[in-house]
Amino acid sequence: MKLSLLKTLALSFIVCVSSISFGQQSFQGKAYYQTKTTMDVSQFGGGRQLSPDQIKRIEDRMKSFLEKQYTLVFNKEESIYKEEERLEAQGSGGFGGFASSFTGGPKYKNVKSKELLQDQEFFGKKFLIKDELIDLEWKMGTETKQIGNYTAFKATATKPVTGFDWRSMRRRGNNNEKKKDSTSKASNDPIDEIEIPKTVEVTAWYTPQVPINQGPDDFWGLPGLILEVNFDRTTILCTKIVMNPKEKDIIDKPSKGEVVTQEEYTKITTEKMQEFRDSRGRGRGRGRRN
Repeated sequence: MKLSLLKTLALSFIVCVSSISFGQQSFQGKAYYQTKTTMDVSQFGGGRQLSPDQIKRIEDRMKSFLEKQYTLVFNKEESIYKEEERLEAQGSGGFGGFASSFTGGPKYKNVKSKELLQDQEFFGKKFLIKDELIDLEWKMGTETKQIGNYTAFKATATKPVTGFDWRSMRRRGNNNEKKKDSTSKASNDPIDEIEIPKTVEVTAWYTPQVPINQGPDDFWGLPGLILEVNFDRTTILCTKIVMNPKEKDIIDKPSKGEVVTQEEYTKITTEKMQEFRDSRGRGRGRGRRN
């Protein structure tokens, strides 16, 4: 009890001191994040066993897709989160070109108006997702850890998975109702093996030393900048923060593309993936007849 009380008092002191210093002037900050998603590619062999060499080649080709660098430019109300541009390794374009259809462009958040805007390109067509920020019911903890020069506090939440989030893709479980019988047929299409959960458990680490309720990607709503997020098989970690840089970035709202809500965009992508799946099935059928 005493330890929890001391941590609570320490948090209150940090918030007060930081709020005073940040309130003295108009400010802007820039946080650098690295993200990493692990994926067991051996699960998606399409009904066949992949050799260690095949798994290694696939992992090498997917590395640029699974490990990325982002920047978050923020002020008291707004932020823009976007991937840092980099040259792709030779030979990585095949998978990366397809996978880029599921990765988002710059993401704008306004925590005062709860406005969310994101550029998104899907199979060559540009969209502008316009929606409201999702409020997560954060459970605040007293556990702390040091991230760089900042003291970070732990918080947890359950987050709904919106859209076709490839980071949470997994192979369907072998439950009782999926046992083979005389009428069932095994599918050799890897897409048939994939499922995405409806929710994921999130652990976040935030610092009251930067007293804004911003964070990377979809995450926000804590009494301090979110420095680290862990959910499913993905980790987002802040590696550097620059406060009040001499040359400030412009936080531009994304504005290009067909305007849709997240729900409408999810419907579009789901239908497109079903068309893609059906066309693959017809192609395999023609091959068997020949």
